[in-house]
Amino acid sequence: MVASCVNNNNDALIVIVITLFLILPPSSMAGSNFNQQVDITWGDGRGKILNSGKILTLSLDRASGSGFQSKNQYLYGKIDMQIKLVPGNSAGTVTAYYLRSDGISWDEIDFEFLGNLSGDPYVVHTNVYTQGTGGREQQFYLWFDPTANLHTYSILWNPAHIVFYIDGRAIREFKNLEGVGIPYPKNQPMKLYSSLWNADDWATRGGLVKTDWSQAPFTASFRNLKANGCVWSNGVSSCNLSSNSSDNNNSWLSQQLDSNGQRKLKWVQKNYMIYNYCSDINRFPQGLPLECTLLTT
Repeated sequence: MVASCVNNNNDALIVIVITLFLILPPSSMAGSNFNQQVDITWGDGRGKILNSGKILTLSLDRASGSGFQSKNQYLYGKIDMQIKLVPGNSAGTVTAYYLRSDGISWDEIDFEFLGNLSGDPYVVHTNVYTQGTGGREQQFYLWFDPTANLHTYSILWNPAHIVFYIDGRAIREFKNLEGVGIPYPKNQPMKLYSSLWNADDWATRGGLVKTDWSQAPFTASFRNLKANGCVWSNGVSSCNLSSNSSDNNNSWLSQQLDSNGQRKLKWVQKNYMIYNYCSDINRFPQGLPLECTLLTT
């Protein structure tokens, strides 16, 4: 009986999601087909591709979460995806959206959305791993309700820097400072991953607030994945990185933050950043990481 109720609730959520997407104009849904772009890799049916590939949903219940990964690997890219996060009491849940390479010395570029009690803000957790080492966390509140509508979350990764964007507004930049000995992700191709999972041992208020399973299933919705990147296949990149071509399709390869972009980034960091590893002197009693001493991140 309980399983039947859970399934009925899950089906109802999916119907609501489909209805919301169907009322949008067709032009806003063009250019993305999850069936061609990703594989649902875990969750035993909790991840679903719907509406001829236009919509993807991930669900979490007490038994399991769910996740997907891109079919392609990329060595540099600009990734955009629209996400509507778990509504209501999402405490204990994490919706993750990230690039990651294989192996024990992996590179990784993370967006993680940490759920919270109803009415309290989500926390956007970002991190950059190089050669298996992370610890470069920056966290933010949002200036909107990420559960009310879809919003676009983007990762720009090119030879000069990594930039995290929300609705086209830069919130974080990690520069390539290899010249002074700071590792930068440049040799390991990465796939895109996304997942919805339970992390109530740490996600909300350091684990003090646990997941309320009476609210399950929890569901996040995805649309319009645009992966404009250098596809890596059999050791060969689809991009000519030595070329100075002005190909508009690869303009992101040399994309920088202009003065307006820098101004917007500083606005977000001044008003919405709630944690910056570069300011945590208690965590680094022997001195802040080198990149923190060289520039304002």
